[in-house]
Amino acid sequence: MDYEAVIREIVAKDPRYSPQAYELVRAALDHSQKLVHGEPKKGKSKDNRHVTGQQLVEGFRQHVLETYGPVSYRLIANWGLKRSIDVGHVVFNLIEAKLFGSSPEDSLTDFEDVIDFKEAFQKPFESAEPRR
Repeated sequence: MDYEAVIREIVAKDPRYSPQAYELVRAALDHSQKLVHGEPKKGKSKDNRHVTGQQLVEGFRQHVLETYGPVSYRLIANWGLKRSIDVGHVVFNLIEAKLFGSSPEDSLTDFEDVIDFKEAFQKPFESAEPRR
């Protein structure tokens, strides 16, 4: 089965998150791995590039802000990502579908209350909004 078909299957089982949320978390994982481990070495695709839940959420925060700027909060909320635990649910759905790997110490609780999404994604742009 191809990646998109697996995502459609996941969304059919758990409709809380849109397909875009899964794509965003996958991109955030790549970003997080680069932050923590640096660029992957050529020919070393089997290197352990594991990141913790907290590291993934931080990479997610940075990636979302860099990619979507002032519309970040509304956009990700529209995709079902309203709290850091939502990122964890997406990750664990991807693990269950065998699209992401995991280590024995990984836990959904690693994603609980890591950041406040309103604070992280909306507040940086509040002072930049024009006053009426």
